[in-house]
Amino acid sequence: MSMTLTARQVGDVTILDLSGKITLGEGGVTLRDEVRKLLAKGAKKIVLNLVGVSYIDSSGLGELVSSYTAVKNAGGELKLMNLTSKVRDLLVITKLLTVFDVKDDEAAAVAAFA
Repeated sequence: MSMTLTARQVGDVTILDLSGKITLGEGGVTLRDEVRKLLAKGAKKIVLNLVGVSYIDSSGLGELVSSYTAVKNAGGELKLMNLTSKVRDLLVITKLLTVFDVKDDEAAAVAAFA
C-alpha cells in the first residue's frame, strides 16, 4: 500500500493527513513534493498527521527530516501529531523525537503555533 496524503486548513495552519507507508520511492516523494508545494504557496505552519502511517523506513525518516529542514529554512515550523506506537518507537530509537515537535492531538498541534 502506497502513501496517500490530503491537505486541509485549520486557520492559518496546514494539516497534511498521511496514511500508508512512507518508504523509498513513492511515499517519500509524495511527501517531499507536497511540502515543497505548500512552501511555494507561502505556508509557514505545517502539521503532519501520522495517525494512518503504518510503516516508515530509513528513506521515509530521511524525508521527514528533509521536510522539517526545508520548512525551517523557509522560516516556518513543522510539527508531527498522532504518532502510532510503531512510529513513536522508531523516532525514539533514532533520537529524532528530540528533533521534531510532537503533539498528541490536533488541538495541541494547532495551539502550539500560537
